[in-house]
Amino acid sequence: MVFQCQRDSWARQFTTRVVSCRAAELRPEGGGEPVSGFQVVLEDTILFPEGGGQPDDRGLIGDVPVLRVTRRGSEAVHFVPAALEPGAEVLLSLDWERRFDHMQQHSGQHLISAVAEQMFGFKTTSWELGRQRSVIELDTPLVTAEQVEALEKSVNEKIRDRVPVTVRELAADDPEVETVRSRGLPDDHVGPVRVVDIKGIDSNLCCGTHVSNLSDLQVIKLLGVEKGKKNKTNLVFLAGNRVLKSIEQSHSTEKALTSLLKNGPGEHVEAVKRLQSSVKLLQKNNLNLLRDIAVLIARDFKNKPAPKPLFVLHRYGGAQGRGTNSIPHVLWHLDLSHICSLFSQGRMKEGDSEFMNIIANEIGTEETLLFLTVGDEKEAGLFLLAGPVEAVENLGPRVAELLGGKGAGKRGRFQGKAAKMSRRGEVQALLQEFVSHQNPGA
Repeated sequence: MVFQCQRDSWARQFTTRVVSCRAAELRPEGGGEPVSGFQVVLEDTILFPEGGGQPDDRGLIGDVPVLRVTRRGSEAVHFVPAALEPGAEVLLSLDWERRFDHMQQHSGQHLISAVAEQMFGFKTTSWELGRQRSVIELDTPLVTAEQVEALEKSVNEKIRDRVPVTVRELAADDPEVETVRSRGLPDDHVGPVRVVDIKGIDSNLCCGTHVSNLSDLQVIKLLGVEKGKKNKTNLVFLAGNRVLKSIEQSHSTEKALTSLLKNGPGEHVEAVKRLQSSVKLLQKNNLNLLRDIAVLIARDFKNKPAPKPLFVLHRYGGAQGRGTNSIPHVLWHLDLSHICSLFSQGRMKEGDSEFMNIIANEIGTEETLLFLTVGDEKEAGLFLLAGPVEAVENLGPRVAELLGGKGAGKRGRFQGKAAKMSRRGEVQALLQEFVSHQNPGA
């Protein structure tokens, strides 16, 4: 069946009647709980049901929003949140901004595919009309930058030539159908087939909605190519208003960078490269400081007259304390206030595990049980339990459970990720109790 939206892609309102309405559920795109509502079939519709690579339309039936439109055989099924009376006359209103965007992208795809095949022999095997950009899959392992540039120039010339785009219907058994470019019809297709003609350029079987002249596309921008499936290449493009929106976004970004970097757009790249080099150097210096502090912490503990059998340390991450990385407190025997002032750089995640292991290596784990953590109070972090093999094997899984995390261990070390850093006190109590039983005089 051919719907009114296909006969007149420009119609924004349409009066029709409700044929049926039945309760149903809609599963949201991207997952989530099903939404209760109703599937409504109308005598005809200007709301396009998803198909041919084109997403479905949105709009209103009266004042009831249409949340999804799908095709079921010869019917367009409209999912709505409220019931409609069968036989009632209703006014359809189309979300025109969404529709016109789809028309520009879809007609743009037809034009790009046709010209790519004419110029380079690249056949289109599939395409996707995305929310931000669209992608054409070409049956070739390689498309050069020069070919992309030539293709973009050619399609925009044809847009400026104001080439007409027309739609006609053919009987499914018409011999002409075999001569028209097509990737096949759905198995449940019934009724006539639609042919979209771009005069002198392309004829293609298609169920989608299209512009009436290439000038309606305004402009096409090819964003480049990406590696596709085996021996395929994905060509990324924008058409029409999406190009204008992209330029506006790029201009806004450019203005923001000009303000932040204190130089002109032509110097942005070099300025960012210099910043990256500076950051890498700072990170390297920061990591070296972190290693030195770990050694100092361990030596400070070992130099105590009578080190106790339990060592507990927590190093805060960068999300608290105004973005600083500090070691505000160490339990039992450690006063690191003189060290904390030396280390106030941002948190370096790549050094967290190394920081804990250096301390464990320096202190030794034959006689001392160590519980080390790194992270923010309300966020995930890392933990390390190190000490006598038997003690760690016994306590490791219990520590991970208390911290709401997962871990693994061997040879006297159990480490992993913790989701509930705020429960460190409970772990501390557990370890203190264990040590007290093992060392009654400690």
